[in-house]
Amino acid sequence: MRLSIIIPVLNEAGGIAATLAAARAAAVDTDTEIIVVDGGSSDTTRSIATASTVRVIDGPRGRARQMNTGAAIASGDTLLFLHADTLLPTGAVTAIAGALAQQHACWGRFDVHIDGSAGMLPVIAWCMNLRSRLTGIATGDQAIFVQRSAFDAAGGFAEQPLMEDIALSRRLKQQATPRCLRQRVTTSGRRWEQHGVWRTIVLMWSLRLRYWLGVSPEKLQRLYQ
Repeated sequence: MRLSIIIPVLNEAGGIAATLAAARAAAVDTDTEIIVVDGGSSDTTRSIATASTVRVIDGPRGRARQMNTGAAIASGDTLLFLHADTLLPTGAVTAIAGALAQQHACWGRFDVHIDGSAGMLPVIAWCMNLRSRLTGIATGDQAIFVQRSAFDAAGGFAEQPLMEDIALSRRLKQQATPRCLRQRVTTSGRRWEQHGVWRTIVLMWSLRLRYWLGVSPEKLQRLYQ
């Protein structure tokens, strides 16, 4: 397996060095490339990533567009889409190879741990992981990995402002059940802590419900903002 780790970024100077360090550690002694897709950062994100000796390219702003841009130039037969504030665990690449070696497997995701001081964050993470197992839907925070052939067959990420991960999961589910790894990625709890845990929970569930009911991603983005 040759893995390409694709990281979309936009003004992530505060955390991108840690993300890249964890990605390099997870990929040590494996055939893995790391691609950072910058959507036009105005801070030092790009220079930090370049100094980390990973491949840095420009992409059209928008997480889905940036991830599709990275996938288009990636050399791997397997793709891992990693948020800029998410840290891979040690041995992640080996775990992905093992998961995809199973019969009928072509995609999957990790369990998630949410880093932060709010007492509800472990509960939120537990609920996210359980919900994902029950529904077969993965979120970007869980570091989705997929064989390139399956990604291409699914049409890549829908270039929409929100819920692109859910849209991709729906299409990938038609090909195979996701492999849900128990190893945990660590993602930042800043969104919950900055805006309030309960307020963020209600907002995210409201957005997902509206999405399932057919509200457009563009309208959901306005509500999110």
